[in-house]
Amino acid sequence: MPTLLSSRPLPAGAAPRRRRRVPLRLVAAGVGVAVLVPVGAKVAGWLPEDPFGQDVVDRSTTPLLLALEDLHEYHAATGTFQVVVDRETDTRYVPSAISGERVQLLATGTADAYVDFGALDDGAVTLSEDGTSATIELPAPRLDEARIDPRESRVLDRDRGLVERIGDAVGDDPVDDSALYALAEDRLAAAAADSDLRERAEDNTRTMLTGLARSLGVDDVEVVFEESADSAG
Repeated sequence: MPTLLSSRPLPAGAAPRRRRRVPLRLVAAGVGVAVLVPVGAKVAGWLPEDPFGQDVVDRSTTPLLLALEDLHEYHAATGTFQVVVDRETDTRYVPSAISGERVQLLATGTADAYVDFGALDDGAVTLSEDGTSATIELPAPRLDEARIDPRESRVLDRDRGLVERIGDAVGDDPVDDSALYALAEDRLAAAAADSDLRERAEDNTRTMLTGLARSLGVDDVEVVFEESADSAG
């Protein structure tokens, strides 16, 4: 016989209560969430921190050695120079607001003073009979070309007329500042020539050769430089 679960009588006129059934779709959704949450967490652990970041691929070729050249120059001193080049280009009889350009460039560069050892012959070094003293005759130090450092150089200001600005907007050609940089190199070279870079090169070369000779047992060393062509003029 079936078991009696409850013997409490129902109130008069009351309908028997039905048990609420959970919709099958909600049950399926709950199960799906319970399954996807740990799976999603596991997949997230496999992904990188920035899954949509950009990757850079370097397909550059291997550098090739084109030539080797022996250097016979002793670079004895280096000077760092800086100049502001302010160049203005005007159109005749036209206001600068209509046509023209003014550019200010801050240029920083270096220039070396070197001594050329390549042209020395056997008579450049005179050694005493006992080997304790020597005289070394060297050419005068020369100045190498001034080299602008692009990381330390930049255009400070560029003011262009209406015609030039319209040309920039319409055309695709980039602004050519090569003439401006060439002018800056000339200014830096002139500054190097007016400095004491050659004298520094003489002192440093004399110190280097004296120390080298003394390490070989020559105690008395005299280093003589030829007269510079610039100072002779």
